[in-house]
Parts: sequence; structure tokens; C-alpha cells
Amino acid sequence: MATKKIAIVLTSHEKLGDTGRTTGYYVGEAAHPWAEFVDAGYAVDLLSIDGGNPPRDGEDKDDAVQRRFLAEAGDELAKTRPVRDADPAAYDAVVLAGGHGTMWDFPGSGELATLLREVYESGGVVGAVCHGPAGLVNVKLSDGTPLVAGRRVSAFTNAEEDAVGLTSVVPFALQTRLEELGAHHESGPNWKPKVIRDGRLVTGQNPASAAGVGQEVLTALRG
Repeated sequence: MATKKIAIVLTSHEKLGDTGRTTGYYVGEAAHPWAEFVDAGYAVDLLSIDGGNPPRDGEDKDDAVQRRFLAEAGDELAKTRPVRDADPAAYDAVVLAGGHGTMWDFPGSGELATLLREVYESGGVVGAVCHGPAGLVNVKLSDGTPLVAGRRVSAFTNAEEDAVGLTSVVPFALQTRLEELGAHHESGPNWKPKVIRDGRLVTGQNPASAAGVGQEVLTALRG
């Protein structure tokens, strides 16, 4: 039964490896899917790995959608629910926002993997954008098959990681790991929108793909 509710999951990790710099979630990668969902009549819950106020990995203050998100969802952002408290039956879809922080805490969260598996196996939609697909790498279906095996996906590319100078900082190369799991990774030009919908799995390459991920999640829900 449809719930007309979608969860967006944010990272709780704030240290960018050993660089001494901070990280977290990128505001635009949460804001643009959120706006698509809210405007389509869905309720949206903001979750994070540990709960509370998640750290940010940048925002575009000139982006009206990001300003709207921070204004309208600010109270919820300050006290996000931890993933461990989420009820998979409450959601038609779960979307993983990116930001480099996801590379550290998304893959190791068994609670996140369980949430994604149960939503997907109940007929729901799973989406992820940019580094958000890091949350997919340890998701296995009930038969033990990786969720991404044999599926068309897009995520932050090795070329984009090189371009931002963080290839040696992140714990693994996201594109490579997805390919090792049997995913068919499809890349577009650096920084240009690239969104792939493979059934009920929707993934986007980079921040420019965030709105498109939201739109394709809605398309998958209608289909």
C-alpha cells in the first residue's frame, strides 16, 4: 500500500579523511529531490545515520531551491531521525543524498542496508545521487545478490574524483566498487546531469543530477 511518504537519508560523517577539512552532505543533493517530492504531494522524512543535525559539505546560496529547503525543512534538519529508528513500511521510496561524508558512514551502516533492502523488496523505489550510491555497495537482497548486480547505475565518477583531488582521500573509488559488484556504470561528462533509472533503482552522477533523480523516482513510483 502506498504511503505517499519518502525518506531522504543524509550522512553524519564530518571528517574528510586525514585532510583536516570537514565534509558532510551536499545541500543541493537533498534540496532538489526534496522539492520535487514535496511539490508532487509527498511527505518527506529527513533521516541521517546517527540522527541529529547532520554536517554539511557545501551549499549554493544562489540556488533558490536550496534556500527554500533550508528555510522550510530547517527545523527537521536540526533533529533528523537516525536510520535505525526508521520503519521501512512507512516509505514508498528512500533516496540517498550525496556529499563526501557518505563514503565513510553509508557503506558501514547495517541499518541503512536493511532499510534499503526492505523498501526495495516491498516494491518501493531506491534512489541515490553523486556519492549517495556509496550506501548501495553493501546492500544485498534476500537471496544474497548485491542490489546493484547487473543493474545500470550512475554515480560520482573516477574522473570527477580525480578532478576534485580526492582520489587518494576517499576510502574507495565509488565507480570502481560498483563495477566490481557487477553494476553497469554509465558515465556522462564531468559535472553534467546524468540520471539512470533501471526499474525501481534510480541513480545520478553528480550534484547537477539531483533534480533529475527526484523526477525519475517519481516516474518509477507512478510506474
